This record gives sequence, C-alpha cells and structure tokens, in this order.
Amino acid sequence: MKPARNSLWSRIGRYVILGAAATALTATVVFLHWRDEQRDAKAHAALTGIASQMRNDASAWTREEKDASEMLRDLREDHVVGIGVSRNAILVSTRGGEKYFVTDHNAAFSNALLLGEMKAGSSSPYQLVWLSDTNIHPGMARWADVFDKTRDVLSLLLPLLLIGGLAWFMRREMRGGAMLLEKSPAIRFDDVIGAGEAKAALADVHAYLTDPTQFIGMGVRAPCGILMTGGPGVGKTRLAQALAGECGANFISITGSYFSAKYYGVGIQKVKHLFDLARKNGPTVIFIDEADGLGKRTDTGSGPVEAESNRIINQLLAEMDGFKSNEGVIIVAATNHPDNLDEALRRPGRLDRTVQVRLPDLEDRAEILRFYAAKLTAKSNDIDFTQLARLTTGLSPATLSMIVNQAGLVARKAGADVVSSTHFIEAIKIARIGDVSGAERALSEEERTRIAVHEAGHGLVAALLGTGVLEEVTILPRGGALGVALVTKTQDKYLYRETEMRNEIEVLLGGRNAELLIFAEASSGAAQDLQEASRIGLDMVSKFGFNVDSSLFSLAALPKEYAGLQLKNAIEHANVLLKELNDACYALLRANEPVLRAIADLLLESETVPGDTVYRLIKEHAAASRGRMHLASSRLEEVRA
Repeated sequence: MKPARNSLWSRIGRYVILGAAATALTATVVFLHWRDEQRDAKAHAALTGIASQMRNDASAWTREEKDASEMLRDLREDHVVGIGVSRNAILVSTRGGEKYFVTDHNAAFSNALLLGEMKAGSSSPYQLVWLSDTNIHPGMARWADVFDKTRDVLSLLLPLLLIGGLAWFMRREMRGGAMLLEKSPAIRFDDVIGAGEAKAALADVHAYLTDPTQFIGMGVRAPCGILMTGGPGVGKTRLAQALAGECGANFISITGSYFSAKYYGVGIQKVKHLFDLARKNGPTVIFIDEADGLGKRTDTGSGPVEAESNRIINQLLAEMDGFKSNEGVIIVAATNHPDNLDEALRRPGRLDRTVQVRLPDLEDRAEILRFYAAKLTAKSNDIDFTQLARLTTGLSPATLSMIVNQAGLVARKAGADVVSSTHFIEAIKIARIGDVSGAERALSEEERTRIAVHEAGHGLVAALLGTGVLEEVTILPRGGALGVALVTKTQDKYLYRETEMRNEIEVLLGGRNAELLIFAEASSGAAQDLQEASRIGLDMVSKFGFNVDSSLFSLAALPKEYAGLQLKNAIEHANVLLKELNDACYALLRANEPVLRAIADLLLESETVPGDTVYRLIKEHAAASRGRMHLASSRLEEVRA
C-alpha cells in the first residue's frame, strides 16, 4: 500500500524544507546588507576633514553661490581642497577656507567636467565626495523643486478630481434640479380672477388631496392628472399654484424640457427621481409647464435621439399608471399645443381630464385691471374700468397686467403725477397696435393723403355696418401700420353669424375701395387687408357652409393629403364671395362719399379723429340726405299739382 501523500510526516517534511529555505534566504539578505554597511563605513572613515564636514553638514557651503567659471578657475589654479557633488549642486572648499556652491541641475556639469578618468600614476589634488543624502536648494533650484513636487501631487489629484467631478455632475443631471418648494404657495383660488371652469375641475383634486377618505368610501377615484390647455398668459401656472396653496400640498414645478439630458439614459433617471421625491413627500402636486416639450413617441427608428425620447415617455407613462401606488401624487400639466402630446398621456388613468382655460370675459377683465391698478402708488379716481375692459376684448390676464404697467410708464413719460384714463387708453393702443413710431417723417404729402383716405374708408364702413364701436381713426404710424382705425367689440363673441362675417370682410375692403373711389387707383397698403379678407372668405365657403351654391361640405373633414385637391374649387367660391362684398363696399362708400372726404380732411389736419366725430358726420349726412329727398319730393308734388 502506498503511503498517503498528505500524511503528517510528509507535511512536516515540507514545512522543514520551506523553513530552511526561508532561513537561508534571510541570512543571505542580512549578510549582504552587513557587507554594504561595512563598505559604507570604510568609505565614511576614509573621508576626513572637509569631506567629512560636507557629508555631515553641508549648510556652510549653501550661504554663497558662485558661477561655474569661478570654480573652474580655482581648479586650474589648484586652490581647491575638496569638492562635494550632489544631485543639484557642487560644493567647493578652497585652500583659503572659502566655501561656496555652484548650481548643477541633475549633476550634468559634474559628470562632464569633474568625474572623468585620471591619468595613470597621478593623484587628485582634492578630495571628491558624492553627497547622495544631501539635498541642496540653491536659488531658483529651490522653487524648481517645489514646482516638481507640486506637479507630482497634481498629477495624482487631477484624475481623482476629474472622476469625482464627473460622478457629481452625473448625479446632479439625474436629479435634474426638481425640488419641493420650501413652503406651500400662498395663492388661493379666490386670488385667481375668472377661470371658473378650470376652478371647478380642480375642485375635485382639492377635495381628494384634503380628504381622500370620502372618495375611498364611495369606491371612486379622483382624477390622476389634469391637462390645462389655453393660450399663453391665460393663467395656467397661477391656477396650479392656487391648487397647491388651497390644499396645503407640496409643490414641484418643472417644464417639459426637464427630462431631456445630454447623456443617454439620464432622462429616465430624472423621471424616477421626480416620482420618488413626490411619493416620499405626498401629498404633492407635480406641475409640468409647457408639457408639449415631451413630444410624441415615434416608430421611425431614425436615431438614438428619438429612441431616448420614446424611452422617457414610456417611463413617464409607467410611473403615472404602473404597479407602484401614486396615492397623494397629482400631476397638473399645462400646454398651448395639446395636439403635440402623446395620445397615451391623455388616456383615462393618466392626464384623464382636460380643462380649457379661457380668456377672461368683460367683467373679469375689469376686475383684473382693477386688481393690478391697485398696486399703482398714484392713480386717478376717474378711471372707468368697465370702459377699459371693453377696449381690451380678447386680451389675456398677462397682457392686462402689462397694460397697467405700461400706463404707469406713459404717465411717467408725460410728466404726470397720477395715472389717468388717458394713460390707460394709450397703453391699450400700444398693446393692441404698437407704439407710435417716427415713420410719418419719411412720408410724402401724397402718401399721407392716401393713408388718410384709406383709414377713413375702414372707419366709415365699420361705423356704417356696426361691426363694433369705432374708437378713433388715426394716421399716426403705430407698430408696423401706417395708420389705424381702432374698432372694439361691445361684448365677447364666440359665435359669428354669416352677416357678421360678411360685414367684417367689407370693413377690411373699405380702405382699398376708398382709394379706388377718390384716386381711381389702389395701392399696396391693402395687402394685409386682402390677406385677412381672403382667409375669412375661404373659411366661410370651405368650413362654415356659407357658400354661394349652398354646398354644406367642409374641407376640414378631409385628410390633409386630399383636402388640397379640393382647394381649387373652394378658392373659386371664395373669390366670388369677395367680389360680391367688394361691390357692396364700394357702393356703400360712394353713397357716403362726402363723409369719407370730411374724415380724410380731418385726419390730414389733426392726424387723429375720435369715433364720436365720425358718428356725428354720418348722422349729419343722413339728415342732409333726408332733407334733400324731402325737398325733391315736395317739388315733385308741386309740379304735379
């Protein structure tokens, strides 16, 4: 039987052999070290006098520095009794007891001149010692050594700093800057003027965040998300802040571009961080402004950018309606372009309620103007806010706020102490049309006359047809217009009858027809009017069924690729409608030509004609016409008698 390889004796034998080998190796190392020490001791013992002083303390030689040429002169004249060579300097002792050093970077000079082979049979006139343990810092060499050490330290620290900075930057990118407000907004629903429909929709969310048990007890759920749509400046952000303020919830405000990132995959981490933060601090309202920045998912596979966008939206959808509980987290999104949102975001369970935030009506505009005007330190008490609200039909709350501030600027520019109605009206003109420019200085007299006739035509037709209230007619250039006929609506309108739209087109054609009536030739100043009239006419015949042949088919029902094929027929019908209205407009101006000329003359004289003056001229002309007709009728009766 063979003995086992791992028996006790075999293991002891291996250990003994390994121990002996380690002992022999250790003894060899100790012997070699002892031999080197003895050799160094003999070498040290051989150094006597000045050489021994250099070895022990070289500070006496570092007090004076000389040039290498002086050292060479001392060597040639046999004045040197000792030389010490270090890594960066040469120490020299002369027979006269002088001690100095010569700078020698990396011992290059000493290797070339001092350590060469001596001739046979000759002896050195001086002692030469290598000062390996001596580190001398003469002059600039000291700073060079500091620079070298600093460079070495930086070479080690810079990679660490770069790695740490990159890690910090990536962590910050993943967080994306989404933070809770330090305290709930102080705004309440009562502080938001108007927007009744939006407030009613947000009331359910308010009830759920303040008392969710009333929903759970009935087995119903609150809206998971609300999408607020509307034009810019209607108050969507303010409504979201009011919601958070009403229920005392935490509030996180971001934009649709928050999820975009420079690095692939960071956008998904931003989505996760956002919802983790909201769940940990619930109840929380996440407000996503400009939500259309998320875009739509695509299946074209056109590149990594589209793929990353798809992944971000997918992760957002999963967080909004996934396996995790979103109790206490409500998402309120706002956008001016709801059609740009992905369809999956708007399905039930996600942004399942759409709220249209509309422009304020007449009463709301008056209240908004009154609210912002109260912040003015000096304002007149004779301001009619109802009249100002009528002049600001179709303007958003943000624009109304700008108008109040602009009124203060106008008052300051005029040197007034208080802001009056005149300043407010001028601010409204600036907001609706533009500020007065200096273009009139470049106009010739013939151009001013033509502009006066053109604007008089617009104003006269608007006053005769009653399309609104004619406030004034002016030939003072404002914004990009060389003249303006300011017409305001008496009330907000959401539906327009065919007659009203036909009247709007006649007002637009009034300026061109006035030029034709007075000058027998039109100008390029009617280009914008024709463009707008053509747009309205095309909508009338292609969308609203106001067609000359009673056709009720709407081109809006056709896909875009087929609607263009039928556009030619619609344009022909719109052109027939425009010609009909153009003839009617010309006939109306011709019947009131004296009034047209009178308005144009007043414009050339004073540059601005109030609307009341135009209405007065129309009444006087009508009375004169009736008088002439009555006189003609009386004479006819006399002739018959």
